[in-house]
Amino acid sequence: MWKFKNKDAFEECIKDLLADSSVQEMRHIPQHTKNISCLDHSIFVAYLSFLICRRFHLDYKAGARGGLLHDLFLYNWRDKEHEGHHLFNHPKIALKNASEQFELTDKEKDCIVKHMWPVTKKLPKYRESFIVGCADKICAALEMMRLFRVFGVQAKLCAAV
Repeated sequence: MWKFKNKDAFEECIKDLLADSSVQEMRHIPQHTKNISCLDHSIFVAYLSFLICRRFHLDYKAGARGGLLHDLFLYNWRDKEHEGHHLFNHPKIALKNASEQFELTDKEKDCIVKHMWPVTKKLPKYRESFIVGCADKICAALEMMRLFRVFGVQAKLCAAV
């Protein structure tokens, strides 16, 4: 999986997003565990979504881009200063931030705003959205079990893009 035979195609999908300063801000926001930033997590989700979508002949570009932007909420969710409950509100905040920065397709928007389904009630409209949501949960679980490091994902994937 991490041999990067798809690396060039993946990078082509997200290179404009990675060049943006708001996406780079995610590098400074902690995510699920210590030493894994929101950007690390989002790149992991984007790459897994890209691979699954590509394998099933779906819109892998939307999967990669939606995966990268799905957590573009730009605040430390552990702080109590943000409004509302992060679990329920961050997909809408991420979509708002992403829409202000980038021209998004309907699939990319759906991937971002519905990645927390079934916690959020609306069903994903596209298969790519469902895949991003599943990839997010898989990646979060691997990060929390510390397998992110064991498999060398951070070193191989996050440093590569």
